Amino acid sequence: MKYMVLIGDGMADRPLKELSGKTCLQAANTPNMDMLASEGEVGMLRTIPEGFPPGSDVANLSVLGYDPLKYYTGRAPFEAASMGVKLGERDIAYRCNLVTLKILKSGKSPHVRGRAFMDDYSSGHISTKEAKPLIEEINQKLGNSEINFYPGVSYRHLMVWKNGEYSVDCTPPHDITGKDIADYLPVGDGEDVLRNIMMSSVEILESHPVNRIRARKGLKPANSIWLWGQGKKPNLPTFKGKYGLRGALISAVNLTKGLGVHAGFSIINVKGATGWIDTNYYGKAKAALKALKTVDFVYLHVEAPDEAGHRGDIDLKIKAIEDFDLKVVGPITDGITGFKDYKILLLPDHPTPIEAKTHTSEPVPFVIYRSDRKVISKAKGFDEDIANVQGVLKFEEGYKLMDYFIGGE
Repeated sequence: MKYMVLIGDGMADRPLKELSGKTCLQAANTPNMDMLASEGEVGMLRTIPEGFPPGSDVANLSVLGYDPLKYYTGRAPFEAASMGVKLGERDIAYRCNLVTLKILKSGKSPHVRGRAFMDDYSSGHISTKEAKPLIEEINQKLGNSEINFYPGVSYRHLMVWKNGEYSVDCTPPHDITGKDIADYLPVGDGEDVLRNIMMSSVEILESHPVNRIRARKGLKPANSIWLWGQGKKPNLPTFKGKYGLRGALISAVNLTKGLGVHAGFSIINVKGATGWIDTNYYGKAKAALKALKTVDFVYLHVEAPDEAGHRGDIDLKIKAIEDFDLKVVGPITDGITGFKDYKILLLPDHPTPIEAKTHTSEPVPFVIYRSDRKVISKAKGFDEDIANVQGVLKFEEGYKLMDYFIGGE
């Protein structure tokens, strides 16, 4: 048996008045996902346990079959694993975003002179080429024997604090778009160190040549770093140890790839995979089918719908969902027929509602399609209304779905 998991990050949503009460998933043209729903087992899955932040880290950990109550230590350590940064037992990793702050000249703020608002959590999706020298400059000016910065992809980077503080509340920057950052700075152990680093980064980045060039082009400057998602080194059993299956993972983002590293998967990097609307969808699908010839299980993750949700862009999210359906789900459902026995699991990891512009913890729809058993389901399509289908499968503990997907008969 071959197993394929297709994740459309953040596809699920809430009804929108702009779409006459439909969600983006319902408004999108998704014939391939709808076909899977009409001939597979459909259900609803709660990927975020009560009391946990509704992040992609917790959600994808659940989908992969790992109980967050046992294995979750924070987001950044998974990103460190993907970047090849080894953490000691007392090291604390922090996600380090390059962000754009809108800084007003009047007023007071504990972060910068004048009030500052979160204008863009991604600095206009700054390129990796532009971001690398910015992070290198930050490391040169702010790094020391205990604190080091590591460049990642686009706006997503890493800080490691040796013997650092962990018990501090940090807010994801994509949760506070348009808001005064003074209300969302780190609070708790080590807050003074973290705030000082973030404040100092503004002075370094504002005048950097990269940002001067971006300003001349009318692009948003990466004029601050934002620290969040801290965690300690996790200790996960391998996926092969849990399920006896060799696995591979395809994603453009370090978080998901880091989960794969800890699960013992082969990590497949696809040229042109960006984590944005311009990602190489077809390349990911092709790589997944190729990988399935040598492994038993492939986890294919696409970030684009989530990014569109964070921007609150309805049209962009619909396009991302339609591209996922056309360029990933379609080629996969066609190509996987070359294998004798197979199962496909399709789902979002969590909702990223347009109105909220951030993740939420509501259950998400899923479908399991298998080569040896077609089910004429009552689902009219693959969308949030699956929750209302009579006899629908329900998993309140999200990590148990993987047990069912692999072992269910």
